[in-house]
Amino acid sequence: MINQFLHRKALPLDRDAHRALHARMPVTDWRVASRLNSLFVAAAEFGDVCREYPIVFLHAGKDAAGQLQIAPVAVFGLSAEENLFLDGAAWRAHYMPALLRLYPFAIGRIDDKSFAICVDMDWDGLSQTEGTAMFDEQGQPTALTQSAQQQLEQIEAEIQRTRLVGQRLLELDLLQEMRFDVTMPDGSNVAVEGFYTVNEEKLKALSDATVLDLQRNGLLGLVHAHLISLGNMRRLAEWRLQRQQAAASNGGATAANS
Repeated sequence: MINQFLHRKALPLDRDAHRALHARMPVTDWRVASRLNSLFVAAAEFGDVCREYPIVFLHAGKDAAGQLQIAPVAVFGLSAEENLFLDGAAWRAHYMPALLRLYPFAIGRIDDKSFAICVDMDWDGLSQTEGTAMFDEQGQPTALTQSAQQQLEQIEAEIQRTRLVGQRLLELDLLQEMRFDVTMPDGSNVAVEGFYTVNEEKLKALSDATVLDLQRNGLLGLVHAHLISLGNMRRLAEWRLQRQQAAASNGGATAANS
């Protein structure tokens, strides 16, 4: 899954064109994700993600049959192209969503049945001489490339399963459009909108048979993880304030020294 705010120049790996390509792994400078304010997370990740990130749902276009699709994302910032999980070059959460963890690799879908393993050619960790080779002298994928491909294929399978979760939530009419508002100490207001959450009243109104079905197929646990995660929105507001205060302090120090 290619994200324009992360994979700035994603190209399919080619054993001929990229025979000499090396990658300085692992990625340690995450400023490459500075414009990434959210990222898709698979249902299998909810248990880890909900501890540190808000999980919300966004419109994800329509499927081949014209049906609306909903996708869950982990929220990184409170405004467009803002990533509050960056502390300099470091990532400030213990768990990193799978699609980000596999950077600079990504999966690019060619059509409904096929896809290609891509790499962000704009990443400064790529080299012709330094790091781990992506192909051996015979043009065969090295362990690095094979591992990335295997993990991306696993994620692609999880993406398909996660789409079924969204479909079920839509079928049960459990989603509601929400808006998050917080007033900062300076009196300014921060508003986040255009996302969906599960309506708890509608969830409580489901029949016992439906709740039992959701419990047995694991969806009820995912819903609870999502609802718990929303408390992390307050953490983002606190980090936004810290960043503003640091910027103001640095600006004052610069002015005093000039």
